[in-house]
Amino acid sequence: MRELMLCMVLCGPALANGCPEAPDHSGRLSALFKSVGEAPDERSARKISNRMWELWTDAPNQRAQELLDEGMTRREAYDFAGAMDAFDALVSYCPDYAEGYNQRAFISYLRRDFEAALTDLEKALSLSPRHVGAMTGQALALIGLERNAEAVLVLREALTFNPWLGERHLLEMLEAEESEL
Repeated sequence: MRELMLCMVLCGPALANGCPEAPDHSGRLSALFKSVGEAPDERSARKISNRMWELWTDAPNQRAQELLDEGMTRREAYDFAGAMDAFDALVSYCPDYAEGYNQRAFISYLRRDFEAALTDLEKALSLSPRHVGAMTGQALALIGLERNAEAVLVLREALTFNPWLGERHLLEMLEAEESEL
């Protein structure tokens, strides 16, 4: 009993709702960002990006992983309401896990609720500042709100982390439009 009370004091609010801290993959991500910057081609870069996604989607515990997986499965089945329910539960359970916000933002984006997507993406990026998936999502939501100049800035930042992002072509298009004005 004494150990449980000590853990509650030392572990802080993260365990108060049952969710432990998200795994710290910062070292592995740093190595992957370095590798993707040195990738010789898009195919190689895509493999490295997939490994980044494996780390971002590594939830804090089994319950969180199940909520994340359920939401993603429902999204793939176009059950956006069910996906949103799963991601809402994940964010409520693990408020310090960036991927919960990122995935919920994706559902908001698909529903064309760009403001809600931006709110969640800002939270995701505050928790995981180098999350290029959240950055590109933020840029797409900004484009949906016709805030292209801001989207260009976000895409440029994302490309500093991963120069092979597919959205680099979108940046080229936005910059070409910007220069025509």
